[in-house]
Amino acid sequence: MQVCTRCLYTSDHPLNLTFDDEGVCSGCRVHEEKDWLDWNDRASKLAGILDNYRSRSGRNYDCIIPVSGGRDSYFIVHAIKNVFGMNPLLVNYNKHYNTAVGVRNLVNLRILFDCDIMTLTVNPETVKNITRSTLRRFGSMYWHCLAGQTVYPVQIAVKFKIPLIIWGAHQGVDQVGMFSHLDEVEMTRKYRKEHDPMGFEAEDLVDDFDNIVENDAMPFLYPDNRELEQVGVRGIYLNNYIRWDSRAQHEQMIREYGYETALQTRTFDTYNDVDCWNYSDVHDYIKWVKHGYGKIVDHACREIRLHRMIREEGIELVRQYQPREPQNLQLFLDWLGITENAFHYIVDQHRNSSIWERDKDWNWKLRPGVRQAFEKKGNHKQALDLVGIHTEFLITNSGSSSDPSDRYILIGKGRS
Repeated sequence: MQVCTRCLYTSDHPLNLTFDDEGVCSGCRVHEEKDWLDWNDRASKLAGILDNYRSRSGRNYDCIIPVSGGRDSYFIVHAIKNVFGMNPLLVNYNKHYNTAVGVRNLVNLRILFDCDIMTLTVNPETVKNITRSTLRRFGSMYWHCLAGQTVYPVQIAVKFKIPLIIWGAHQGVDQVGMFSHLDEVEMTRKYRKEHDPMGFEAEDLVDDFDNIVENDAMPFLYPDNRELEQVGVRGIYLNNYIRWDSRAQHEQMIREYGYETALQTRTFDTYNDVDCWNYSDVHDYIKWVKHGYGKIVDHACREIRLHRMIREEGIELVRQYQPREPQNLQLFLDWLGITENAFHYIVDQHRNSSIWERDKDWNWKLRPGVRQAFEKKGNHKQALDLVGIHTEFLITNSGSSSDPSDRYILIGKGRS
């Protein structure tokens, strides 16, 4: 296993990394572009793209923005509506694992920005059947979220003939350097299938064993190429045109719009994914089991690359957060209707044998080479200069809410 001499990513990354002669990964090298690209020029190029999609008649929306009650939704809507003057339609896939903070953030988002929003809530029993299937077949309790979030906006684009969809950061660019910012890579059916729903489309889930019929798959079906071509659907990523810094962007949204944050179980980042009980909890625990690392590694790598953390700090945070057990597992078990033993039995079937092994007491542990990889010293010649010291992420005050705070919220008011 090769480890980047600058960040904490290894050659086992599921999105794939390459390393140069100095041992620096492709993700770090592409990230360097953020420090030398002319972002004013990139923003001007974005403005030109957006101008081509404005509704001249005023009878339709200019674009679609997929949103949630967490992550980068506020910043994207702020940039597109308030900075570039577009009239977006907000589109939200209801992930079913909603927190009270997330519900309030989503309510405030559509009120503060005065935007129309469309939300898809799939029949809960259908979602549970699909989740049982995806957990058993390829170890994912989050497939329906990833599929729904990447399909529903495209379905709406086709239905209402709104060709432009605006996404936030392209994971392949921002994490692993799969592409340069200058490639201006866009959403494609191929990339989405390979990396978002883990290679499985909705039609692949139809199965008598899991009691999933064709109608159950319909909300997750990606439109066919003929429909996409008729409308001219195009999905662009903002991080190709705006210097992407998730922390700085969230802190701007906290100051200007009162975006709410919350503590997370398995990472120090209190800004991303606060709308979901599971993303940085049960889902991240499964990611750790399958791939040997969790969101804490992603977030530490991001902070190292943005000159806010040294590698040794990142290693210490990984030691602190990565072994943590999920705190919200019982909520998921109750929702899905399975036992904890059944959950661990299923998840263990998807452990990577090159990463995990049993000890003499038959407990799982990381193989020595994997443990040592995350603690391996970096190359000081490749270390980035710190812009400032690493500080704690902000915890905001919680707003008032009529929604319960101790269980999933299917549909919430957000305000009392």
